Amino acid sequence: MRIGAHVDSADPLAEAAARGAEAVQFFLTDPQKYNSPKPREDAERIRASEVDVFVHAPYIINVASPNNRIRIPSRKLLMAHARAAAELGAKGLIVHGGHVGAGADLEAGFVNWRKAFEYAESEGGLPLPVLIENTAGGDNACARRFDALARLWEAVGSFGAGFCLDTCHAFAGGEDLVGIVDRVKAITGRIDLIHANDSKGGFDSGQDRHDNLGSGKIDTELVVAAIRASGAPAIVETPGGVEGQTADIALLRERAGN
Repeated sequence: MRIGAHVDSADPLAEAAARGAEAVQFFLTDPQKYNSPKPREDAERIRASEVDVFVHAPYIINVASPNNRIRIPSRKLLMAHARAAAELGAKGLIVHGGHVGAGADLEAGFVNWRKAFEYAESEGGLPLPVLIENTAGGDNACARRFDALARLWEAVGSFGAGFCLDTCHAFAGGEDLVGIVDRVKAITGRIDLIHANDSKGGFDSGQDRHDNLGSGKIDTELVVAAIRASGAPAIVETPGGVEGQTADIALLRERAGN
């Protein structure tokens, strides 16, 4: 079972070693800016490492948006990050499900997601799996409620889209964690990665506020159960730096590995 953490991008392999992690996730650029990633000097070392690598796309990407000044740059940026992540031997590029904004037709978001995959195909195809992540907030989100997720998958499932299940996002987004893996797989057919996070916010609060395992509002055994049932690698995106994340990784390894 591969368990790791979201870490600073400066030296992700050193961060993995400091936490005893078998997997790492990191950004390639500022997550709040439309910056294309640049080649990394440590690319060969990362590719050769036994650590499983996942790259998180910038938060600013929203390929579902009806605003073409957001949607079109988002498509191009997603492709740029996919190519850069593949250069590092990453196993997946995680991207949030996005939203269409208040008052807009959610169906347009699903159509725009399909167009994003069609755009990628027209540009030579995605060089690694794109893992769409469920989100915590927003009434017009494409991947908060699982009824919306089902409609999203009707649009993109045929393109080989992968899925990243975030336990904090699901809980805060109003989805029961009991039996959640079976419910997700009934929609997507797959779970490629678990973001194993506790939640500072309550159930259905819409608050994307991660906490260390056992410190928030989620029963840790439900997070462990999701990892076990999915068989997927797990990444903690929890606070506390090396100390906090090392403790979370150790907890998951002890409980989920049995």
